[in-house]
Amino acid sequence: MASRALVRIAKGPQDYIKVYSDVLAACDHPVILHWLGPMFDPDLAGYWGDTSFDAAMETALAVISANQTKVDGIKISLLDKDKEILMRRRLPAGVRMYTGDDCSYPELIEGDALGYSHALLGIFDPLAPAAAYAVQRLGQGDTAAFRATLDPTVPLARLIFRTPTRFYKTGVVFLAWLNGFQDHFIMLNGAQATRPLPYFTEIFRLADGCGLLRKPDLAVQRMKSLLTLYGA
Repeated sequence: MASRALVRIAKGPQDYIKVYSDVLAACDHPVILHWLGPMFDPDLAGYWGDTSFDAAMETALAVISANQTKVDGIKISLLDKDKEILMRRRLPAGVRMYTGDDCSYPELIEGDALGYSHALLGIFDPLAPAAAYAVQRLGQGDTAAFRATLDPTVPLARLIFRTPTRFYKTGVVFLAWLNGFQDHFIMLNGAQATRPLPYFTEIFRLADGCGLLRKPDLAVQRMKSLLTLYGA
């Protein structure tokens, strides 16, 4: 995974190439690299030794090309479908692109005539029932059902991952609580307070519209308790 320490000490792209080559040489099996963008972690700005996407991509591709047998694929979490597609088309044969775009995932996973992205998404946690069904349909060649299932979930995903994107886990945990997977909605360092009340009410509304509240009565009860807490 992207390293904050490497951002702090690297003097340029060559340091990234050396560090990754040394680490990959020690791996017993092919790995998945993860290019995590600054929208998820501001300390990772300038990863790969450059703030320019084009220059950073060239360094990442150089790492992959030099260590192709040790790289299963790369996940890029930059929330920019055009950048992902551009890099996907430049990957060596056999190296997979894993989408980290939690805002444009249906079209990236469906792909085009030149390729597609594999799904490795944070948003697939709260979307699990819809995502499982959609991917199954896609595997059977039913792209229409795939898109019909996932496209309606995109507004919910974009809300959960809205800026500041690094607080997206608040929405994920909130839905886990509504769905009965945990008995509280308290996060480390009080992260549940990083989003305002309208964020939660809109997640509730959109999740309901997508059929993602597995126990509607429980979800309503818990939503009411949250509203009461806020004095609404």
